[in-house]
Amino acid sequence: MKNTLYAVILKLAYAVLLSSVATGAARAHEVVPTIADLTVAEGVADLVLRVNLEALMSGIDLDAVADTNDAENAEDYDNLRAMSADQIAARVPELLAGWNAAPLLRADGEAVNLTTVSVTVPEDVNAELPRISQWVLQGQVPLTARGVVVSWPAGSGAMVLRQQAVDEPYTGYLEGGAQSPEIELAGGGQETAWQAFMGYIPVGFDHILPKGLDHILFVLGLFFLSTHLKPLIWQVSAFTAAHTVTLALGALGLVTVPGSIVEPLIAASIVYVAVENIFTSGLNPWRPFVIFGFGLLHGLGFASVLGKFGLPSDQFVPALIGFNIGVEIGQLTVIAIMALCVWQALRVARGEGGAERTKLIYVGLAVVALALCLVPMPGVAAALEAPVPLFLVPLALVFTACFLSVQFRQTEEPYRRFVAIPASVGIAAVGAYWFIERVFL
Repeated sequence: MKNTLYAVILKLAYAVLLSSVATGAARAHEVVPTIADLTVAEGVADLVLRVNLEALMSGIDLDAVADTNDAENAEDYDNLRAMSADQIAARVPELLAGWNAAPLLRADGEAVNLTTVSVTVPEDVNAELPRISQWVLQGQVPLTARGVVVSWPAGSGAMVLRQQAVDEPYTGYLEGGAQSPEIELAGGGQETAWQAFMGYIPVGFDHILPKGLDHILFVLGLFFLSTHLKPLIWQVSAFTAAHTVTLALGALGLVTVPGSIVEPLIAASIVYVAVENIFTSGLNPWRPFVIFGFGLLHGLGFASVLGKFGLPSDQFVPALIGFNIGVEIGQLTVIAIMALCVWQALRVARGEGGAERTKLIYVGLAVVALALCLVPMPGVAAALEAPVPLFLVPLALVFTACFLSVQFRQTEEPYRRFVAIPASVGIAAVGAYWFIERVFL
């Protein structure tokens, strides 16, 4: 009987592993925000963009994906990415024509025709990384104009818009299809501390759900250690305290560690917590300290995200606090979702729930999750910025694991044998894949 049980566990772990490795592949070709610096002086508007031109030219809906590899027309992006800098620069007028037709920039309600001053496309950038170009645009604005509005086209991903050369400048975060409020040319459009705080909470949350797959797996690694609340509180507290410190230091520029070092170490941290879950079911005295150290690494990872689009310089502290709170809400949401998934299985393991009814529930949930993978849900995919099965297939596997823990509830520690250990095996496999990918591929 024991050999049979372990055979079931291994088969389930293998299924989790396969699903999770598919999840881990979505790391390259990350979609990053466009950074736009706007200066208007003496009737001339200058818009300096730091932008992934290939991503915009590919026709990929950058609002719907976090990685160009997840798009149906990912090959178009790859083909563009293989072109030389001169070839990409030669195609810029096509993109600008569409923007001017929108229009991208209006002054006092009138369209401003933008022309290209210069395009700088860097050479010798790793093909697996976004190639960020600098594109300088210029247009004539009436001397009597009081304000301008920037309309960022739908499908273009996010834009960070920063007004320059005025007091109390406007800084905004625009999603694709959104437009800025009217930006006063004389300045004075700066966000209040409260606006900056509230505006960066969803940015932090979004970095965890759905974009932070590595952070999600790390938090789940903490969750699957034990069914008791106290070990989870200790671990999450240590992790939160640590990443708050390095997030602040990294965002302030006081600590800078290259992503080529931080990202593999984050992957290694996922492997560590997951592997330890397999061999122990309780909180070792040293684990909170180890997790604190890993939290320092994850904080540097969060800081690198902020570095991609910056924080408003005059509202740095409230924006930083808002981002961190968003991260915490995202982490707690991950824990809450998984706790709801396994709650009934834990009740049965404690002798508190009906086994037959619980098995029917988990079979139904697994079937529904897998069936939904076959249903086109473009709206949900756009909200998740990832393919829906990326989240539903692992959930179906968790429901299946919970069913097995109820089915074999007479065995010793059924939840740990059929849920916690196989899930940890899958998490460790993903972390190991990411480590290899980030170091060697």
